[in-house]
Amino acid sequence: MTALPATSFAGSGSACYNRPVGIEIERKFLVKNDSWRLHAGTGMFYRQGYVASDETGLVRVSLTVDQSWLTIKRAQSPLRRLEYEYPLPRDDAEEMFREVCLSGQIQKQRYRIPHAGHVWEVDVFEAENAGLVVAEIELSEEGETFERPDWLGKEISTDSRYFAMNLARHPYTIW
Repeated sequence: MTALPATSFAGSGSACYNRPVGIEIERKFLVKNDSWRLHAGTGMFYRQGYVASDETGLVRVSLTVDQSWLTIKRAQSPLRRLEYEYPLPRDDAEEMFREVCLSGQIQKQRYRIPHAGHVWEVDVFEAENAGLVVAEIELSEEGETFERPDWLGKEISTDSRYFAMNLARHPYTIW
């Protein structure tokens, strides 16, 4: 596979970070304090709904203020997933939320924070997942080293309770 230039959907950075096409390698952590906000700009609101999901994969519709897209993911290992994203017309995405998505949605503000050569995405969840703050980093390989910011807490990369598809079904506020 060839690498694509660093581009992204909705400014999320989720489409690619010079990684092989269709591969996402991601680690997730709880955030232990608010000091990350000193380095954060304006967040972007995301709404996500799930067309299908199981323990190894998902089909998701996502919306921001100005973009919408369909994402398909399938786990290859605890940290590595196949990931494909496609732009959707806004009207189609809104209709899919109403007519196709399973019950439960994710609402969050996403902030992008550069740190030591990487970009961290900090998600501040809202609605049924209010109170949950998660930071994630995309890597080019599973064993890649990175510097941890001081606001980073416990790693939750393999804890399925924190997968967004599971938070849609079993929100954080009812744990």
